[in-house]
Amino acid sequence: MKFIDEADIELRAGKGGNGVVAFRREKYIPKGGPRRGDGGRGGNIIGEADRNINTLIEYRYARIHKSKNGQQGGGSDKHGAKAEDIILRFPVGTLVKEQESGDVIADFCKHGERVILARGGIGGLGNLRFKSSTNRTPRQFTLGKLGEI
Repeated sequence: MKFIDEADIELRAGKGGNGVVAFRREKYIPKGGPRRGDGGRGGNIIGEADRNINTLIEYRYARIHKSKNGQQGGGSDKHGAKAEDIILRFPVGTLVKEQESGDVIADFCKHGERVILARGGIGGLGNLRFKSSTNRTPRQFTLGKLGEI
């Protein structure tokens, strides 16, 4: 087994899901009004210190780590599903630095310590969020935000 104490990895957090425009439809209600449709949150990438690991060999060959995007919202009060977070395990004593600037992002000193290395994007808003007393059938929505790279 090789001992690797330095590795370059690339992290890409997930994008948030888009909001949607959806309306309530019922037979005897002519203007039903808006329904929710908020998008789901993108997945985070989390680093965790683990005392049972003593090398970075795992990150020597798997260099790109991407979390999934959040799902788009739907009609009938359905929010989009949020994406799963990815947990990367590092040996205790590992320093995580940004490659271009050299800034320290995380210093894993204790077993079980967790740090969010890349934050996922926020989901977009559906048309229910834009409803007011004068705008009863809004047709606006927002797109999901990009995650950190």
